[in-house]
Amino acid sequence: MVRLTAAFFAAALALCAADGLDSQIKSLISAYATLETNAADPVASEQAFYQGAIPGLLHVLDPHSVFFDPGQFDQLKKMEASTQKGFGSVVSLIPGRVIVLQTLPGTPSARAGLSPGDEILAVNGYVIAQLDLDQLAELLSESRQRPARLAVRRAGSTHILDLTLIPAEMESPSVERAFPLGAGVGYIRVSSFDENTAQGIKDAIEKLGGDRLTGLVLDLRNNPGGLVAAAIQTTALFLRPGQTVFTVRGRHVPEKVETVPASAKPYGFKLAVLVNGKTASASEIVTGALQDHDRATVLGEPSFGKGLVQTVYPLSQGTGLALTTALYYTPSGRSIQKPLDAARFELAATTAHPNQAKEFQTDRGRVVTGGGGIQPDVAVEPPAMSRLRAVMEASASFTLFATEYLRDHKVTESFAVTPELLDQFQVFLAAHNIQPGMEEWSRESDFVANRLKTEIFNQAFGVEKGDEVDAQRDPAIQRARAVVGP
Repeated sequence: MVRLTAAFFAAALALCAADGLDSQIKSLISAYATLETNAADPVASEQAFYQGAIPGLLHVLDPHSVFFDPGQFDQLKKMEASTQKGFGSVVSLIPGRVIVLQTLPGTPSARAGLSPGDEILAVNGYVIAQLDLDQLAELLSESRQRPARLAVRRAGSTHILDLTLIPAEMESPSVERAFPLGAGVGYIRVSSFDENTAQGIKDAIEKLGGDRLTGLVLDLRNNPGGLVAAAIQTTALFLRPGQTVFTVRGRHVPEKVETVPASAKPYGFKLAVLVNGKTASASEIVTGALQDHDRATVLGEPSFGKGLVQTVYPLSQGTGLALTTALYYTPSGRSIQKPLDAARFELAATTAHPNQAKEFQTDRGRVVTGGGGIQPDVAVEPPAMSRLRAVMEASASFTLFATEYLRDHKVTESFAVTPELLDQFQVFLAAHNIQPGMEEWSRESDFVANRLKTEIFNQAFGVEKGDEVDAQRDPAIQRARAVVGP
């Protein structure tokens, strides 16, 4: 730890006087020098500045300007490289329970012997049953940074396994899913934008059929964004060379128009893009460009509205600063950024929102609105959660039944949920004190059948196969399929 002394601050004050720095800077240095000399306990300079003064300075600007201490800045660089530590398993999280759905070959989870259907009872001595969802997520995130000792119960056994997993660096691909939705229609889900995203999308398109496709559904729901360069490369897969992707404007940033590279060779099939309230930043750049050029139909819910240009500045001692320096505008001139609270943020009162719900026009003259975020062309709400659905999901009934079923049955990809299997599941629910009425059960039978097949496929073939089944009841995916289908 580097300790800043009173002598250092005396010299800094003299430098401030010589260079004519603002009196506020002088006040800050004087205050810290006084603390350093007179505080009852020693003052940790890193804590005072990294966690106090610098974040406080940024707090009045906007909610996205961030200071990174050395550890955080190192993690940011790893995230941009799309690698992170982990165990290579996919789990189902519900309050008080963690159930393994899949372990990836060659990963720490697979080498330790974890299997689909296993229930993790404790991690490093923390009992899962005593934690809520937020605590669970935090525990699992922290456990990936160092060796983790797990208490595991295998389905059908009372014996508790004691497993130790050593986290390893592994690829975290941003193109999470790619599968056919039907004749000539493909589906690709992208979770973020990193340096490999555009190539990953192109590879996925080629596997699905390339130019032979009739249409593609590009799912950007819950995608928080990432590298802007990756967003430009992605639009180049669908827009013509020279078409505008976005414009950047800022107080000290010259206006810059970013266009599709001349070397682009875009696909020509129909395109639909899915968005929701967690679609943000680079995802909104892609969506806005495709919408403004009438290249894609946008379906779902309004996007988040994060259109602030973040410039990352490396600082001394391994720290960094992500600072808002400009704003993104779609090709039609819409500001992606949603309004900020002018009472809290200085940026809101100046440049954060130059257009408010004004009308703009696409290349073909269609009216699209500004005001922050991307408004879908076709609004599709997520399915409502009924009382019975909520109870079955919260109790992990589908996952637990699938584990029991697969213990006694071997399934193939031609597996279908029969009326007899629905009856078995109803008996299972009754044994767990879940007893829906006849009318309620009849109303939810299609949902139940799909969820059962999804969970059985998750554990039998992996979560990608389960997602293919789940897509059959996703209203946004099915609506998009109809839009781009033959």
